[in-house]
Amino acid sequence: MRFLWTDNAGLIRAKAVHTVFLERYLEGETVGITAAAPALPVMYDAVAPGSGLTPAGETFLRPDWETFVLLPYAPGWASVRCDLWGEEGPWAYCPRTFLQRMVAEAADHGLRLMGAFENEFYLLRPDGTPLDRTVFAQASALDGASAVLVAITAALEAQGVLVEQVYAESGGGQFEMPVRFADALAAADHQVVFRETVRAVARQHDLIATLLPKPWPDRAGSGAHLHFSLWRGDENLTADPADPQRLSPVMANFCAGILTHLPALMALTTPSHNSYKRFLPHFWSGAFTCWGYGNREGAIRVPASLRPGTPLSNVELKTSDQTANPYLSLGAVIAAGLDGIRQGLTLPEPVAIDPADLPEEERAARGIRRLPASLGEAIAALEQDQVLLTALGPDLARAYLAVRRMEWEGLRDLPHEEETALLLERY
Repeated sequence: MRFLWTDNAGLIRAKAVHTVFLERYLEGETVGITAAAPALPVMYDAVAPGSGLTPAGETFLRPDWETFVLLPYAPGWASVRCDLWGEEGPWAYCPRTFLQRMVAEAADHGLRLMGAFENEFYLLRPDGTPLDRTVFAQASALDGASAVLVAITAALEAQGVLVEQVYAESGGGQFEMPVRFADALAAADHQVVFRETVRAVARQHDLIATLLPKPWPDRAGSGAHLHFSLWRGDENLTADPADPQRLSPVMANFCAGILTHLPALMALTTPSHNSYKRFLPHFWSGAFTCWGYGNREGAIRVPASLRPGTPLSNVELKTSDQTANPYLSLGAVIAAGLDGIRQGLTLPEPVAIDPADLPEEERAARGIRRLPASLGEAIAALEQDQVLLTALGPDLARAYLAVRRMEWEGLRDLPHEEETALLLERY
């Protein structure tokens, strides 16, 4: 039985126990790990300075048995998602507990967020070369990867994650695989399942799957766009009842909060040095603080209704990738959006063209700014964002920032090829 947790570097880690002892864990026993675990960067297992944590002390993996699944790609194994607990209850450093707090805060406003991550990934041969040389939506790419894509889909479905679509993306050997939405906590749990499953099934087919945002500087990057909607009971609040092809006032406030906090939010949703090699104007990555209906260059995109005449159903945040801890990412999105609701923030006018094509003077007049071009800039923005820091809490914020600062310092001068070699199979 794998007891899984996701750390501040966005890595999925596990300790496994033999099922002969499982009854003890079902009765409340936990698995211990070092209290330094939230302070480990992606490069190596060393405690980030300034994290407030040391190798002294213990924390505990408390399983959420509702997330128990048998692993279809690993006979004899099962897994369960865990919260980090201290001696007296939930630990302040736990990312999954943070998301649960933000879900509860949304519930205090009578709201719940539903969402799904729309993942892109590369399939590579054992020598690291892409599986094919196709382009966006080229049908033959599905033939070349048919067996592994079907196996990934079946393995995800067996774990309760339903794949809605699959198609080739712009990079050779690159695919996108949107999954069905779920409540916020389940959506984050599903993201952990997705990442683990794609890599494991690819390995069974003698392939390497990487979800690294930018493996090559001259090929398309991979994101994990977040699609989300706000609900009150069984009512989807995305669309304005008076004009179903426009955002409702509450969703507009929520999105305005995200847009306002986006420079700092990116330190949590796109939190690696590698992430920022993907954020370039004209590359459909959402490089500016703007939004629009159907505009794939906006950081926030409102997709059109899939059935003509039906209301809008969800919103897409493009500044999101797989190096993020999904619990921190989703929790921070909720915190930013709720701030927009509390303050009654209003969205600027939607942008209907590529914002990079607007004259610089017009962008300035409309408040359209370039988003952080580096992890260092995003970290600096987060350090000044009291709304997000307060939501995280002082302990989690301190440890998280320490980890990402250590990664920024350790990776920013590394040649791209060396960075890719280090991170290719960690994400």
